[in-house]
Amino acid sequence: MLDIKFIRENKHLISAGAKKKNIDFNVDTLISVDDQRRDLLKRVEEMRAKQNETSKLLVSVPDLDKVKVLDQMKVLKNSLVELEKKLEEINIEWRKLMIRVPNIPDISVPDGADDSFNLEIKKVGVVKNFDFEPKDHISLMQDLDLADFERGTKISGFRGYVLKNDGAMLQWAISQFVLNKMVKKGYKPMIVPSLVKKAPLIGTGYLPQGEDDLYKTQDEDYLSGTAEVSTMYYYSDEILDKTVLPLKFISYSPCYRREAGSHSKDTKGLIRVHEFHKLEQVILCEASHEESVKLHEELLQNSEEILQDLGLPYRVVINAGGDLGLGQVKKYDVETWVPSQKQYRETHSASYFHDFQTRRLNIKYTDGQNKNFAHSLNNTAVAFPRILVPIIENYQQKDGTIKIPDVLVPYFGKDLISKQ
Repeated sequence: MLDIKFIRENKHLISAGAKKKNIDFNVDTLISVDDQRRDLLKRVEEMRAKQNETSKLLVSVPDLDKVKVLDQMKVLKNSLVELEKKLEEINIEWRKLMIRVPNIPDISVPDGADDSFNLEIKKVGVVKNFDFEPKDHISLMQDLDLADFERGTKISGFRGYVLKNDGAMLQWAISQFVLNKMVKKGYKPMIVPSLVKKAPLIGTGYLPQGEDDLYKTQDEDYLSGTAEVSTMYYYSDEILDKTVLPLKFISYSPCYRREAGSHSKDTKGLIRVHEFHKLEQVILCEASHEESVKLHEELLQNSEEILQDLGLPYRVVINAGGDLGLGQVKKYDVETWVPSQKQYRETHSASYFHDFQTRRLNIKYTDGQNKNFAHSLNNTAVAFPRILVPIIENYQQKDGTIKIPDVLVPYFGKDLISKQ
């Protein structure tokens, strides 16, 4: 959420930002509602002041005049109740509009309506030329008894899966490797809930825009699609000491997405599933654009290092305006090479928000004198089971076995997956 004072003073920037993000938002409608809100608030405050004056007058007037004053107070009270009701109604409308105001994208964000306009900025690693026809991860995992897609669908429905045997062990090995790496870098480990209330999702910007992609319980709670949501809400309505910043977390949670609108995409295998797991990088830092940009690059570097350690070819793109969420100022996607598809597929997504999330969540910091809303950032460290796809496909051997990346051998316990 942006500051209403900033919005009023920078209407053209808000309109331009909404257009660049391909978001339908009319800033003039918000300003009009805010004008009504301000006018009603002023009238309510004036009437409350008058009511207080009349109450004080009641003490000093003669008994014969008290009835007259009491009648005046009754009229004032009725008028005030009516005005307060109107103010509450306009406040509700105002809040609904305020949470729909898009953040302004960075000047470096390319124009474009969707991800087809994302701008590639680098490629790293060599795409392997196989001397045989590489199989896809589905065939490889079924042949080696690493996954069961048929029974997974029987259990949980469309996009269901079961990881088993070395498939399950490989996920745990990658998870431990990444967790250890991030903790050594100073990121604090957390295991956070995926079952969340509505407020954390509104605060982080996933509601109202992403409602269709969220699972909802009968108790009006939600299943989150990322540990970012709970990690950010952890410090909501708190004032931090500036000396503890930046706060860096590596947070784990199960994750859930309905994949609304994606029913014809990646319908088989592990790339697009409803239930998955993630280790998410989350940072809170001081309110400085320069600091946000520096830490954004750090988050990207962390993900690149993980892929380099795993020996996987990848590319980095800057997301176009139309591929940004409501609160994102800038986002990098890291896409890893999938041999069977002969293309790069997204495995990491690094974003910074300035104070968009923290203003909604009321997360501030102080140096002992001044208070400011913190800035927030996040990026995937590793997402399961998607990361298994490029690992299994890139490390497949001609005889159908799968070589284990060297960095994972200490965690996995052997250097090769073969038929049992």
